[in-house]
Amino acid sequence: MTTDTNFKDHFSIQAEDYSLYRPEYPTELYDWLASLCPERALAWDCATGTGQVAVALTNRFGYVIGTDASESQIYHATTYPRVEYEVALAHQSPLQDNSVDLITVGQALHWFEFDLFFKEVERVAKADAVLAVWCYELHQISAAVDAVVKKYYHDIIGDCWPPERHHIEQRYATIDFPFETIKAPKCTMEKQWTFKHLVGYLGTWSATQKYIQINGEDPRSLILDELKQAWGNDETKAVTWPVTIKTFRIKPTEGQS
Repeated sequence: MTTDTNFKDHFSIQAEDYSLYRPEYPTELYDWLASLCPERALAWDCATGTGQVAVALTNRFGYVIGTDASESQIYHATTYPRVEYEVALAHQSPLQDNSVDLITVGQALHWFEFDLFFKEVERVAKADAVLAVWCYELHQISAAVDAVVKKYYHDIIGDCWPPERHHIEQRYATIDFPFETIKAPKCTMEKQWTFKHLVGYLGTWSATQKYIQINGEDPRSLILDELKQAWGNDETKAVTWPVTIKTFRIKPTEGQS
C-alpha cells in the first residue's frame, strides 16, 4: 500500500461511477498489442482503475497484474481469473525485474512522474517487451450536444482541471519517451449511449468532482436542461472518441540479457 503524499487522487470519489460510465477500448487494440510481444506470459496494466484493461488482457496473456495508486479504484476493480490487483504507485510496482511482456497505461500516463516511471518500465520489462500508452480527448456525439459539452468543459469546469490535463489535450506529443517507437494504427472507441450515460460520464471527470468540492454543488445541473434539449428525443446516440496510441519497444539495458 502506498503512503506517498505526492500522489494526487482525482478519482476515488467517483470510482464506482468510473466503472459504470467509462468507455471500453476496442478488442482490435488488444489484439494488435499482443501481436507485438514475443512472449505473452505476463502483462502489467499500470493505473488500472477498476480493471477494464487488465481483464481484457487475460484473453491474450497468461497472467495480468493491475496496479493503481488509488485504494478506492482497486476496491471497485473487477475480480477475474488470472488478474491480480495491487495498490502501488506507477514507479513503485511490486513486479520482479525483467518479468513483463507488455506494459499498458490507458488514459493515465499524464498523472505519472515520467522519468521515474520510465525507469520502472526498464526495470520490469523483458528484453523486447512492449510499452503502450494511450489517451482520448472529448467524445463526439452531434454538433448540438458537442457544443454544450465543450462549453461545460471549458467555461464551467475549466478552472478545475488539474494542470496535467494539458498532456491529454496535446495528445502526449510533448512527452519525451526514451524508447524505440513502434508506429501505431488509428483507433476509435465507439459506444451507444442513453442520455443518462452521458450525464454519468461527465460526472466521472476529475474537474466535475473538483467543482463539487469547491462550490458544494454539481456543475452538471448548470447545463442539464440545455444538454437535454440538444440531445433531443433519441433513446440512444452513437458516441465516438479518437484514441491516440503511443507504442514502444523496450530494448535491453546494459547488463540485461
